Amino acid sequence: MSRHVAIVTDSTAYLPTRTMERHGITAVPLTVVLGDRALEEGTEISTRALAQALQKRRPVTTSRPSPAVFEETYRKVAESGATGIVSLHLSAELSGTYDAAVVAARQAPVPVRVVDTGMIAMALGFCALSAAEVAESGGTVDEAVMAAEKRASGTSAYFYVDTLDYLRRGGRIGAAQALLGSALAVKPLLQLSDGRIEPLEKVRTASKAIARLEEIAAERAGSGQVDAAVHHLAAPDRASALADRLRTRLTGLAELHVSEVGAVIGAHTGPGLLGVVVSPR
Repeated sequence: MSRHVAIVTDSTAYLPTRTMERHGITAVPLTVVLGDRALEEGTEISTRALAQALQKRRPVTTSRPSPAVFEETYRKVAESGATGIVSLHLSAELSGTYDAAVVAARQAPVPVRVVDTGMIAMALGFCALSAAEVAESGGTVDEAVMAAEKRASGTSAYFYVDTLDYLRRGGRIGAAQALLGSALAVKPLLQLSDGRIEPLEKVRTASKAIARLEEIAAERAGSGQVDAAVHHLAAPDRASALADRLRTRLTGLAELHVSEVGAVIGAHTGPGLLGVVVSPR
């Protein structure tokens, strides 16, 4: 067995499967509860099924992995030869996943550093990739953690949603903010700030909101080298068009990932989500 530092994250990083395999990253799945059925994100529920359930206003909730699931993951990773584990997770402001990982880390057969990145989606994914690159080059647990935290500190995530109602239902945004958005018939732009989803701007139409999302991403990227991601839920044409424009506008673009979000984020944002992550290298 090779001796190495292993990287664990969770399913909300939305890293491509091939990318995770290439870098040896393990993702622990969160759970989506659809009616009375608990389904693992990424394997047991499709984004199409989720979008249909949301459109029919069926009850959809999400759940963190249990500490037992993390314990089993850490055990398997240790058996593969890991001498230490860096476990990187979505914002603790949005989920109890980090807390479950902390509990499990106490029982792990090798040292585990659990990190609340304050991120979500590919904002989390880029942190995991940075940590994995350090680990692959022979870096220590501390060095991999530092790389992830440095990446997180420079990464920004912005979101357009058709309505704030799904975020209100899931408790991710205040009822007053959601009501205001509905009353004014505006299209909200949101940002990830201090690990929380916060209002950024209100724009009158969807087309203007998406154009503004592009402007914000370009301003944030500047002229330095950046990685970026475009996420969507049930809006592939919008996402593809936005990605094409960003390829032209971001002069220092290194990699651009385009993907549909999984069921956990989708359950809280609803169909029509469009998100952009900008992550300087």
